[in-house]
Amino acid sequence: MTRLLGSLLLVAAAGAFTTGAAPAHGTTAPTPLDRVIPAPASVEPGGSPYRLTPGTRIRVDDSGGSRRVGEYLADILRPSTGYRLPVTSHGDGGIRLRLAQGPYGDEGYRLDSGRDGVTITARKAAGLFHGVQTLRQLLPAAVEKDSVQPGPWLVAGGTIEDTPRYEWRGAMLDVSRHFFSVGEVKRYIDQLALYKINKLHLHLSDDQGWRIAIDSWPRLATYGGSTEVGGGPGGFYTKADYKEIVRYAASRHLEVVPEIDMPGHTNAALASYAELNCDGVARPLYTGTDVGFSSLCVGKEVTYDFVDDVVRELAALTPGRYFHIGGDEAHSTSHADYVKFMDRVQPVVAKYGKTVIGWHQLTGATPAKGALAQYWGLDRTSAEEKAQVAKAAQNGTGLILSPADRTYLDMKYTKDTPLGLSWAGYVEVQRSYDWDPGAYLPDAPASAVRGVEAPLWTETLSESAHLDQMAFPRLPGVAELGWSPASTHDWDGYKVRLAAQAPRWDALGTGYYRSPQVPWPAQG
Repeated sequence: MTRLLGSLLLVAAAGAFTTGAAPAHGTTAPTPLDRVIPAPASVEPGGSPYRLTPGTRIRVDDSGGSRRVGEYLADILRPSTGYRLPVTSHGDGGIRLRLAQGPYGDEGYRLDSGRDGVTITARKAAGLFHGVQTLRQLLPAAVEKDSVQPGPWLVAGGTIEDTPRYEWRGAMLDVSRHFFSVGEVKRYIDQLALYKINKLHLHLSDDQGWRIAIDSWPRLATYGGSTEVGGGPGGFYTKADYKEIVRYAASRHLEVVPEIDMPGHTNAALASYAELNCDGVARPLYTGTDVGFSSLCVGKEVTYDFVDDVVRELAALTPGRYFHIGGDEAHSTSHADYVKFMDRVQPVVAKYGKTVIGWHQLTGATPAKGALAQYWGLDRTSAEEKAQVAKAAQNGTGLILSPADRTYLDMKYTKDTPLGLSWAGYVEVQRSYDWDPGAYLPDAPASAVRGVEAPLWTETLSESAHLDQMAFPRLPGVAELGWSPASTHDWDGYKVRLAAQAPRWDALGTGYYRSPQVPWPAQG
């Protein structure tokens, strides 16, 4: 199918509707099919648009997965339209969510829109869910509001066929430097889902706070979780809290990836239990932002009892496939001890049924078979370090790309950005978008790249409004790099689509940085 990139052509094609399908209020044209983020793999506009009416139904298959996606869609559309939108397996027309065999993979979908209705077809419920995110963006931004709006509710006519470029499209939230409540994490999950992110990496432990209850080592949470950067009250998730985050993420088709950072970034644990220190003396709690000063005692057997207990309990709470063991900035651990530690710890993760992920420093040891390395270096990172990662990739280690000077959402946009850090440089919106994951690391085979992830570290961020300002508008660009074909990558076109997201963020109550690089609509 021919992909039409000219927005004016799309508007004309989508706007050529017959009298029977005309908007109820004025002549507002529907959103062109190619205006969404991430860019779909294939777009073919044409024909009359579909208009939601008080009689619209959401038709689903008898499967539970289809019905759950239908109920999710209804929950979004009912407040703003004021329509009943019954979810039913009977009747014709309306919005249909259909599971069927086809070339969609686990997450792809096809969306067909015309005068008689909208049909989203996918092989699995995840594909239906991602198709629903596209449908949301094709409807007017006011559809996101929680009170009745005037409409009209038009969906442009035509067909979208869409599958992701990469299986791994992640976002990391650091809840250790500052603690975020279950409700705040759920809010971030909903923001991620709109852009087809499918992994939520939770950074659950660091020098400043331990955030998950471990029954066999209770002081980790009650004492190690009692503070945060700046000396605030901190907090931790009970096992029930964590299960609720996992459940909610799964309802949005995100897989939770827990991280317990080790052997460095462990001061909260070292403060909680004296025996984890080589000298048997507990460290004081830490509320600063320095890194690289802490280390578990590699030579003590109790260290591995501790690791086994933590991995066992957290793995039991996590239905996902992965367990992240950190491994970065272990400056207080000798290279020999680091290698010894990783050789001991990686089999523990496998014992409890999970696949190891580590920051790319793991490639300085021997990554376990099937392990993934998360690269967080910079464009200016030494050729030697990049070559070490590339060699591991050549030997079968998969790569998640999170270059800090591209994807770290806590980096300042400019020197005037009040929040964030700048050790990796200033990262404006174009810089965060304008790179190709498949060609980023020299000598690393493109087949080793599993996808991308946008980390959000929280040394300077302590509330949801701060997350909004730093994640938006950069997060959607990283999501697009993970989902969309490389052939769709075009900054000049992307910035126009990005600008069109602003009214939706306003409707959702998502604050964002109005980068001068983006042609934002005028604010009312």
